[in-house]
Amino acid sequence: MASTSCWFLFFASVWWLPPMLAGAEEQQGEGCSAKRCGNITISDPFWLADQEAARSCGSQDYEVTCHNNRFPGLRSSVPGSSGFAIIDISYEEKSLRVVDRGHLELLQASEGCQGMILNTSVKLAEPFRIDPGNLNLILYNCTEEAAVAAAARRDRELMQTSLRCGNKSKMFVRTGVRYDVTGNYGRYALEGCDAVVTPVLGSSSGQTNASDYEQLINDGFLLSWDPLPLAAPALRIMLV
Repeated sequence: MASTSCWFLFFASVWWLPPMLAGAEEQQGEGCSAKRCGNITISDPFWLADQEAARSCGSQDYEVTCHNNRFPGLRSSVPGSSGFAIIDISYEEKSLRVVDRGHLELLQASEGCQGMILNTSVKLAEPFRIDPGNLNLILYNCTEEAAVAAAARRDRELMQTSLRCGNKSKMFVRTGVRYDVTGNYGRYALEGCDAVVTPVLGSSSGQTNASDYEQLINDGFLLSWDPLPLAAPALRIMLV
């Protein structure tokens, strides 16, 4: 029996897109342009979420939300926790000054904290890093007994505050703590106190005053970000 062989000709045409063009398509999408929120311009690699269009303009890591058209904010990497208000952005230096909104809310709360206070570092994920030039401020939430012991230390860098986080607790603050890239601040622990660490700008001399803790928190701290990696060339295949 004769067999019939059917041959299909397969033609493949390959185009390589320039890396920069391919990266722009993948990361920015179409129609993504610089926008303003408050007095800050948001542009590449950051982008403002468009709630009406429900469209993404870039990497979710760089998504910025405009709060009541007053200030832009970065979200926290910890679900349910407050993120960061952006005070300023330097696109040339790839850095931005932000303030931890969770700690701002603590300062503004008339009845004390309403939830768990977190270390700033745990709410940050890649591509953001705390600038090592920052100093650290440590907030201590102490029991009554521990508060008495803390007050008796007569430590000039340790100060009792008017803040409250629970009816039977008192809060102290320590400033001037050098940034530690390993996050090891065990030597600053106080028995009977829960400690929370947040970066602050400090001063050019490296000195801070504990009595200025509210201003230090409000002034924020510096973050840096890693540039977006160049995307690999896109391969397109056409079948004929």
